[in-house]
Amino acid sequence: MRILKAENYEDMSKKAANIIAAQVTLKPECVLGLATGSTPIGTYDVLTEKYNQGELDFGGVSTVNLDEYKGLDRENDQSYYYFMHKHLFDRVNIDKSRTNVPNGMEPDADKECRRYEELIASLGGVDMQLLGLGHNGHIGFNEPADAFDKETHCVDLTESTIEANKRFFASAEDVPRQAYTMGIKTIMQAKRILVVVNGEEKADIVAKAFFGEVTPQVPASILQLHPDVTVVADAAALSKIPE
Repeated sequence: MRILKAENYEDMSKKAANIIAAQVTLKPECVLGLATGSTPIGTYDVLTEKYNQGELDFGGVSTVNLDEYKGLDRENDQSYYYFMHKHLFDRVNIDKSRTNVPNGMEPDADKECRRYEELIASLGGVDMQLLGLGHNGHIGFNEPADAFDKETHCVDLTESTIEANKRFFASAEDVPRQAYTMGIKTIMQAKRILVVVNGEEKADIVAKAFFGEVTPQVPASILQLHPDVTVVADAAALSKIPE
């Protein structure tokens, strides 16, 4: 695991975007695993800037997103489909038919999870997976549990995750209670993993996830066992890691 220290959020975003840009440049037809949430927005902004400056071509790239709320349609401005189009897909020259997000409107969880796993396999797997880090150590929507969930599945969101996400909705009651998410095994099968983290409020979980024991109670801790993980975090998020 490589840990790159950034000065602040802007610097973190630039460093992460440079890593993704290098992946796209070296393999123009790569498969990118993408994440949502507030943390990667700056990274998507920098990637868009690189595209606008003629430094980056997304024409051959395919993408698979980590997760989607169950029960939100694509036009809902809190769906992750909407998020990705707003922050990246509609801003660069990516082929929309090659972008993939779980279908939150599919009521049959087994059917949708099976479809998504087969889709990822058909693409040859993920070359680089971008991840954020939840306050409770979740990656995707893989919440603390007694065991690591393996493949794409439907998850009941914890109260802490609902609390963290309610700022995006009119009220906590409007936050969906379930989501489709790639499982730990699916994430760990990515050839490379890039984690972006910022803010002092993430300092405790950064120390626990990347320097503590590997346990399903801290889902991100499994990343310690992956052969190619890069964590890009600002100074505040790294303020409690061991010397």
